[in-house]
Amino acid sequence: MIMAAKPANVPLRFSLPIGGRAGTSFKPEHLPAILEAGPQRGFFEVHAENYMGAGGAPHRALEAIRRDHPLSLHGVCMSIGGPQPLDRAHLARFRALVARYQPALVSEHLAWSTHETSFFNDLLPLPYTETTLHAVCDHIDEVQAAIRRPLLLENPSTYVAFRESSMSETDFIRAIVARTGCGLLLDINNVFVSATNHGFAARDYLADFPLADVGEIHLAGHAEQTDDDGDRLLIDSHDGPVADAVWKLFEIVVARRGAVPTLIEWDSKIPDWPVLQAEANAAQAILDRCRPAAATEDRRAA
Repeated sequence: MIMAAKPANVPLRFSLPIGGRAGTSFKPEHLPAILEAGPQRGFFEVHAENYMGAGGAPHRALEAIRRDHPLSLHGVCMSIGGPQPLDRAHLARFRALVARYQPALVSEHLAWSTHETSFFNDLLPLPYTETTLHAVCDHIDEVQAAIRRPLLLENPSTYVAFRESSMSETDFIRAIVARTGCGLLLDINNVFVSATNHGFAARDYLADFPLADVGEIHLAGHAEQTDDDGDRLLIDSHDGPVADAVWKLFEIVVARRGAVPTLIEWDSKIPDWPVLQAEANAAQAILDRCRPAAATEDRRAA
C-alpha cells in the first residue's frame, strides 16, 4: 500500500522551470517501479482530467510522484478552439489542480472538442481565420487569468484542412502568442503527422515556427494507415516508440532552440517502465548535447 501525505503537506517543490530535462507520461501501473528507483532527473506529465476528483487512488499516486519530481499538467478537454464559451466548471477544476500541485508546466491544445451539450473524445482542428483567432485568444486570456500564470499551447495533429483558412498554422500560432503572451508546446510528432497527411515539408513548418516561445516539447509514436484513396495516412496514436524521422526533427529543433523540457508521450499499449524510460533517456542524450535554452536566448539578445 502507498502511504501518501495529505495534499496540504506535500512540499511544493519544482515549481521553478524544469530546464533541459526529458520526462515521460505518468501511468499508474508504473508507480511501483518509479518509487523503487527513487528520485530521478526527469519529470512526469499527467492529463488534468484524470485528476479532477477530490481524492482517491489517482491523487494518492500523483502526490507520491509530486513529492520527488517536477510535474507537468496537460489539459485535453478545455476546447480552447471552440466557438462556445469555456465550461466554467471545468475551468474551475483545472484551476484547483494547478493550485493544488503547483506544476512547473501547464498546457492545453489548439483544438476543440465540444458542441453545445455534446463532448467529442477527439481533439478536432479549426479554421485559421480572424474570427477563430479572436475566440481562441479570448479563451486563452480567460484560462491564464484563472490559473494566474502563462499557458503553453500545443500545435495540433490534423487530418483535414479548411478552405476558409486565411493564414497558415504557424502564422495563426504566432498571432496567438503576440496577443495573449502565452507560451507554446511544440509537439514534433504532430508536425510530422500533419506534414505527411497534407503533403508539406515538416522542416519548412519548423523553420517558420516561433521556436523562441517554446516552453516544452512533446515526442510520441504514430500509426500508419491508408485513406479511402489508398494514400498514406498517419494517426497521432501515442501507442509506440518515437519514429526515426521524428527523432531527426527533434535534433534539428533542439540545435536551434536549445534544451527545453521534453516529454515522451505513450498513452495506449503501455509498455513496461524500462521501455518508456529508455525513450526518455534517448531524448535526454540529445538534450545534453545541446546548449541550454537560456544560453541560446542570451546569445540572441547579445
